[in-house]
Amino acid sequence: MLFESSVQIAGVTSADEARMLEELGTDLIGLPLRLGYHIPDTSEQEAKEIIASLKTPSRAVLITYLTDALEIEKFASYLGVSTVQLHADITPAEVSRLKTLAPSLSVIKSLIVRPECSDPAHPLYDLAREFDPNVDAFITDTFDPQTGATGATGLRHDWSVSARIAKLITKPLILAGGLNPSNVYNAIIQVRPAAVDAHTGVEDLKGAKSPSLVTRFISEARRAFSNLAGG
Repeated sequence: MLFESSVQIAGVTSADEARMLEELGTDLIGLPLRLGYHIPDTSEQEAKEIIASLKTPSRAVLITYLTDALEIEKFASYLGVSTVQLHADITPAEVSRLKTLAPSLSVIKSLIVRPECSDPAHPLYDLAREFDPNVDAFITDTFDPQTGATGATGLRHDWSVSARIAKLITKPLILAGGLNPSNVYNAIIQVRPAAVDAHTGVEDLKGAKSPSLVTRFISEARRAFSNLAGG
């Protein structure tokens, strides 16, 4: 399966960085574009060139805040991606429309965890059930109350929320939010996700992806997935 025991690294800034991630064994490479809160790491043309430069272009994931199905489908087609990660408040109906427009496009829907989501009665769990039939995977990420950002915050959330969602949904769960080489093993053991995602947690002080941090992150994630599988 596309997301099974996988590692996604998001926020690629160049073709060289993308190829480095690919060579180190990163399963999915995220490119954030048309965003609600953050400045894109590359131009759209640069992103298209980065994707085309990969040995396996299907690793590329468009991360976006777009909410219109037709616009998402056209943008994904322009970039040459086969997977999109939707972070905005798109409706379940619009995601269903996207799947009709582009049946071969894999869709990841974000579920943004806020402090109040620790309440089992929080609407986030009903939202997960609504999206479940029309997505291929979910990603849980962290809300930043200081900036209003819904992802790529570098902040952890209550992992018990993600663990509860993982049991609730029928689709794979990707765990994100403040993950780094030091905590990804424990995060996987606690939440039991299908995959994990890192952005700022594998960057150096200049904001570039660190080969050593990426290597450690992947190694710790693989070790945790192996242990969960009884290996």
